[in-house]
Amino acid sequence: MSPAHPAQPAVIVDPFSSGAQYAPEFAAFGVPSLAVSSLPEVPPAYADSWDPTRYQRLLAHDGELERLVAELRPLSPLCVIAGAESGVELADRLTERLLPDQANSPALSAARRDKGAMAEALHAAGVPAIRQICTDDPEAVRAWIDREGLHGTDLVVKPPKSGSTDGVTRVPAGADWRAPFDQQLGRVNLWQNLNDRMMVQEYAHGTEFVVDTFSHRGRHTVADVCRYGKVDNGAQMAVYESLTWVAPEDPAVPVLTRYAEAVLDAVGLRNGAAHIEIMLTAEGPRLIEINSRPHGGGHPAFNLTATGDSQVHRAVRWFARGEAAPESYRLRRHMTVVFLIARRAGIVSNTAALKGITDLPSYHHSAVRIQDGDRLETTRDLLATLTLGFVVLAHPDAAQVAHDTAAVRAMEAALVVTPEPEPEPDHGHEPGSESEPGHEPRPGPVAVDAGGHR
Repeated sequence: MSPAHPAQPAVIVDPFSSGAQYAPEFAAFGVPSLAVSSLPEVPPAYADSWDPTRYQRLLAHDGELERLVAELRPLSPLCVIAGAESGVELADRLTERLLPDQANSPALSAARRDKGAMAEALHAAGVPAIRQICTDDPEAVRAWIDREGLHGTDLVVKPPKSGSTDGVTRVPAGADWRAPFDQQLGRVNLWQNLNDRMMVQEYAHGTEFVVDTFSHRGRHTVADVCRYGKVDNGAQMAVYESLTWVAPEDPAVPVLTRYAEAVLDAVGLRNGAAHIEIMLTAEGPRLIEINSRPHGGGHPAFNLTATGDSQVHRAVRWFARGEAAPESYRLRRHMTVVFLIARRAGIVSNTAALKGITDLPSYHHSAVRIQDGDRLETTRDLLATLTLGFVVLAHPDAAQVAHDTAAVRAMEAALVVTPEPEPEPDHGHEPGSESEPGHEPRPGPVAVDAGGHR
């Protein structure tokens, strides 16, 4: 692959979240970036990462693909890259039309975004997968549960084309899966996709990992492997507690790597970044989902500190000067992201307890967004987690990172959340008063429960 001509732009579709890191890296190689939006407006969750001044041109997709292709073709794009999950499908379609030699398998495009098609692709390729069904018919789900013998087991209900754990619900054994199924079916999710079907799957037990990759011409490379810590928070099963980088020497890494490569082949991903979430169960690795874009939340920049490289940097070097990426990675510093968790809703105070975070020996970065007087919602998904805040710890000594992780949790536990008072009853129209038997006193302040590993 020959180096790019400086006039050729890199086209970034929905350059939000970690996708915002592409433009400055391309600029360092003299390659301008052009932004294409697949959405009518930038989602609030991505607003902080959106900087239009980084882009040579801004284009919006109005539903007319050929019109957008006609605008881009004279520019001779160097590449078309999905920056965020919402841009995956449009980036696929543009690449097929503009740069067919860089395209991923067109026949498997749906499998790189829709979790139902994803599962079908794995089954067709003989890759072990979690038992699941994707349908809009509850009777089909009942029949599937009977057929698979899943009565009396935990289940997961989620939309097939959502993201950031939006709409993901764990259904305990014996509980009614129809309630979350019906609640989410027909809803337009946070990514402006209609939940026209729902996924129901067995709940996979084990340790969850993420394998972040960059592929070029069908050659897959691993930029990092991380281990998730997640906790249940009420009915929600996917509340992030921590993310810890795993050394490549860990015996789980080659197992996860081989499985990730099989998943990439199964969904036809030959070029570009992927974020692959895998549960390592007693039966072996099982795919949670694959996202055909970089790991979000600013992860590539943190990975640069941990390993000296990232998916974004590998992509830029490949497209800008044809530099092939290394097959694996090395861990230069131990790193953990600690996600703050709110177990209850209410008004927060004593946020001064968090001021000691920046004094920790392994402190690297923080995005703590709460102040005294803010109203907290119970943490239910990844977007709520990122709104509350997180802390990144990095140090050559793993023990120091572990010690400082415990210190962050202790500071978090010192926060006080006071439930908001319920409205006073209207004694002129409603019966009862606080003096009547059975009246429950209003609860006082409670500490935020940091929780633990499930």
